[in-house]
Amino acid sequence: MHAIADIRTEYKKQSLHESDVDPSPVKQFGHWWDDARKSDIYELNAMTLATVDEQGIPDARIVLLKGFDEQGFVFFTNYNSRKGKELEANPNACLVFFWKELERQVRVTGVAEKISMEESIAYFNSRPDGSKIGAWASPQSIVVAGKAWLKETFDYYTERFRHGEIPKPPHWGGYRVKPSKIEFWQGRPNRLHDRILYTETGDTWRIERLAP
Repeated sequence: MHAIADIRTEYKKQSLHESDVDPSPVKQFGHWWDDARKSDIYELNAMTLATVDEQGIPDARIVLLKGFDEQGFVFFTNYNSRKGKELEANPNACLVFFWKELERQVRVTGVAEKISMEESIAYFNSRPDGSKIGAWASPQSIVVAGKAWLKETFDYYTERFRHGEIPKPPHWGGYRVKPSKIEFWQGRPNRLHDRILYTETGDTWRIERLAP
């Protein structure tokens, strides 16, 4: 049996206090984002997206953050994928960032909404051609015959769009998770971690400390 219970890490790099955080959780996220960019973090925009289906059964996967501002946090996907169908049935979602190199975690809870067609097209047009073809070729989350089938489908769309622009598929685009709560977690010694929670209260955000 693997001694998993014996694996322990003592967190002691930094601390987080209510008096030090920005009144805006998005601006506070921006400060931590800047710290993460300056650190040796691979794919710092990787985040866990948690959703639930129509029966309330949870599901989670890693997606990539592609933008954030006061309106929310943006990612892109196939709207017909499992996550897309779950968000259509229940738009409540949670995002989790874990930057272990900084001993930090951020949790964003809110409602996911599709972004505008113009925004989705603009981002799609910025992607490499291979990624554009992949968006056409992959019926994401659907059972397929095998790897050879995927290659054949990819080759089909490669030939189809060989002599022209590759348009955005109608089933592909972005979501914006508009936050109602954002929690910042900073690892601390003896498991007395700092947890600062922002909760939306209309035009302002309430800032509270949570027990670790």
